[in-house]
Amino acid sequence: MTETARADDAGPVASDAVPGIGTVLAGITMVAMLVPVRRGVDDPIVLAGAAFALAAVFTFLVRRHGGLERRIGGAVAAGSSVAVVLLAGYALNQGITAPAAVPTVSVSVPIVFVAFVAAGFTAAIGVADYFGIDSAGLKRRSLQALMLSAVGLAGLLATPIVVVVLAIPVVPLLEPLSQIENTVFTQVCMAIGTVLVTAGYLALTDRDLSFIDVRRPTLRDVAWTVGGLLVLFGTLFVISTLMQSTGVESAEHSTTQRAQDNPELMLVLVPLAILIIGPFEELLYRNVIQKSLYETFSRPGAVAVASVIFAAVHVLAYATAGLGAVIASLGTIFGLALVLGTIYERTDNLLVPALIHGVYNALLFANLYFTYG
Repeated sequence: MTETARADDAGPVASDAVPGIGTVLAGITMVAMLVPVRRGVDDPIVLAGAAFALAAVFTFLVRRHGGLERRIGGAVAAGSSVAVVLLAGYALNQGITAPAAVPTVSVSVPIVFVAFVAAGFTAAIGVADYFGIDSAGLKRRSLQALMLSAVGLAGLLATPIVVVVLAIPVVPLLEPLSQIENTVFTQVCMAIGTVLVTAGYLALTDRDLSFIDVRRPTLRDVAWTVGGLLVLFGTLFVISTLMQSTGVESAEHSTTQRAQDNPELMLVLVPLAILIIGPFEELLYRNVIQKSLYETFSRPGAVAVASVIFAAVHVLAYATAGLGAVIASLGTIFGLALVLGTIYERTDNLLVPALIHGVYNALLFANLYFTYG
């Protein structure tokens, strides 16, 4: 772990700038949560969210004026904001959005979603305050997180670009493409696009192939692989059980809809999951993005930020239902990404999370085949 990363655990005492930023963000969160209340919504979830947001505002204000010890204040502010994230997400899932029209534009913004996002940033500021990160450190981490989010987005956009470029010489030779052939072609393009983005990032940051953590697995790696797969499915079970018990609805992955139309497609995706999907997604989001975050974040912090980025790029894959259902599904992806990120952080071997990810997806695809086949 680098000295910069260790600053997350024992850095200098933060200036009042960080609590000040937290106060502003918590204030935005509180106002957004109060909008549905002012419109007559008396749902206890919304009221509780507004109360937790108020607690975060008060905590940051007291912290800014030196009336509360740093670690206590940071913990309370972060905890309160995480509570708002969960409550606002639940409210969105239950259809409470409090839409507001944007002047001069024929669109409306769900204000509760604004609270959801603002609370997420507020929680991050609370964590920064807890670890004594000053404004300069906060700026450095924010810029790197933004840059690596762009790398993650580039990985997402690279696939359709490569598809278009390769379709010019390839598709006429194979036309007409069946759905199975098109799926294989798209996945190969995903692999190529990921390699191009990775190569471009390594070149721009003056890194070489030694940055890629690929080495022969040890018995310890094998144990992590087996245990990690069990933990991944266990995490999915726990999250799914919690959602079902609380009445949270999630969005289906677009692959599920494809399985309903053509179950045989899942048989093709099983090997593709192990050979392409798992390895190349882990290459970009764990080896490139998460490992780069080690430079400015603590390792746990890097795992969390990389998991947020990983979940965010799956928005389009789950855009099969309403906003609240999509957020619930992304929450599941975030939880699973935390597991994969932790396994990569513990092993420093890309092959381990790549195999776990690939086998996990392959088993899900096989289950879809038996369900709809």
